[in-house]
Amino acid sequence: MRTLVTNGTVLVLDGRTAPQEALVFEGERILGVGTAAEMKALAGAGARRIDMRGGTLMPGIIDTHPHILHFAAQKAPLVDLTTAVNHDDIVERIRRRAAVTPKGQWILTTPVGEPHYFRRRSYRDLEERRLPDRHVLDRATTDHPVHIQAWGPIQPNVAAFNTAGLKAIHVSKHIPDVVCNVRFDKDLRGELIGTVRGAVTTYSNFDPFWGQIQTKILMQCGLTAGNFGAVPPEVLKNAINDYHGRGVTGAYECHVMTRNDIATYEALRESGELTMRVLTCLEPEAGFHHFPYDPPGLDVVMERMELGRSLTRLDDDFLRIDGLSQSVGGPCSAGHFMTYEPYPDPYGVPVYGMQSSPQENCLAFMEFCAKHRVRMNWVAGSYPEHDMIINLSRAAMTTHGRHAPWIIQHVVLVNPAQVRAYAELGYRMAMNVSFGWGKGDIYAERMGSHVLRDLSPLRRLLDAGLLVSLGTDWGPLNYFEHMRLCETHEFCATGYRNNGPDQVVTREEALAMWTRDAGRMMDWEGIGTLEPGTLADMIIVDRDPLTCSVDDLPATRVLWTAVGGRTVFNSGDLDTDI
Repeated sequence: MRTLVTNGTVLVLDGRTAPQEALVFEGERILGVGTAAEMKALAGAGARRIDMRGGTLMPGIIDTHPHILHFAAQKAPLVDLTTAVNHDDIVERIRRRAAVTPKGQWILTTPVGEPHYFRRRSYRDLEERRLPDRHVLDRATTDHPVHIQAWGPIQPNVAAFNTAGLKAIHVSKHIPDVVCNVRFDKDLRGELIGTVRGAVTTYSNFDPFWGQIQTKILMQCGLTAGNFGAVPPEVLKNAINDYHGRGVTGAYECHVMTRNDIATYEALRESGELTMRVLTCLEPEAGFHHFPYDPPGLDVVMERMELGRSLTRLDDDFLRIDGLSQSVGGPCSAGHFMTYEPYPDPYGVPVYGMQSSPQENCLAFMEFCAKHRVRMNWVAGSYPEHDMIINLSRAAMTTHGRHAPWIIQHVVLVNPAQVRAYAELGYRMAMNVSFGWGKGDIYAERMGSHVLRDLSPLRRLLDAGLLVSLGTDWGPLNYFEHMRLCETHEFCATGYRNNGPDQVVTREEALAMWTRDAGRMMDWEGIGTLEPGTLADMIIVDRDPLTCSVDDLPATRVLWTAVGGRTVFNSGDLDTDI
């Protein structure tokens, strides 16, 4: 049956078509867009109708760096403290988990506040303005070790244990106040109070002592570092439903994806429950990014690259597997970001950062992808990382040419000469503007304000002719706030706006990077626009994101989401039974 969507604005976002009044789709495809009268005639007398009630129909959002599976798997087994308001609230949430957990088993929690930067809201916004100590946490349970985690990428950070938790990790009042970059808080009598500070994040942290503590916890939970098993498909399904509620219809899951991660997507697809169009690929070194970091040998990398290549799957309507991914460096907040000049790490030690993947592994990755014409994703963000990739790419192109997409994820800091080189080499860019939002002030404080001219330079990339898409990664959960950041380039911690001539793009360009250009990044024909003949992956929102004020963008509400013409989310504000 044909369906007429009318009484609002239709954004086609193909770069050519002006906003329209109505749209008609049949089955999974769009039949036409145009005036209300034209589309009413096309739909016919028996068509179903969706009344937008003054809202806006637009292509579904496509996130090209979301970590949907990873963030869902990370949070699923934990007690959720993200919205906790005070210590009594935290105690009650942990107490409820303890009531259904066998004695002696760990109870792990999320941090307090807004993931993942915890800039806008953190434990400092509890009524007590601090994390609870072991005495408070002991009110929840003395029969279970408890750990309130600190998540990356911000360092230094703070975490907490109850008394049983301190005992389980084998620390007592006799431990030095500081071990490596981990500080144990003690009272005036020298007794541990349960809070720990410094290099205590659960990821993006290579502190050797904290790595030992994390390894103990994992082992006591029946896990091993770097091998967490497969994520239950139900966890992924629930996460995808949440993303549908935020307007997402497609995703590029290409960073630190293990074989088990891909298998979870495969299981959901095989059961017919995958409702999002997903392109993914294996990262040969995924699973080795743990405590302490232990990069695999070249033999393991070669074996996994062959495995990743064998997984290729290009003809499915919902799940496609194509290419390989390689991470080069680490975050600035931990002192891992590679630079030309030394900068102070979180503890004041001058560093040049670090290359997380050995040079021989990077060279083998480049050679393998170029030789076998494999879609290639580099996850890189610093000047030296870009230099290395450009040099390797030029050598590979001389030998093998370039036959498959070459992509840079993250990007972060990139200078004009590097942008020109990437354009000449035919690279594509999948950028995370939220890195400026969450860490822009850290880049300025540690490296100098001069680097800000090269931070998230969207305008520079587009003017060079590069295909650019966007992803959320650690950033805010609200996609329309990300669209706002494309104009404001605001830092969350300070409110500073890095909106220089190399950064700011138009509203229409921002929407295109989240829709049309993301579909092109994934080489997925028929998604990202509402042109006739394309797949009916679309959302209705309560305002026009092209014309509302920039400060009103984050308040945009998603009212309805459809994938292939079928409803995957309905807020209840619209009448539709599709």
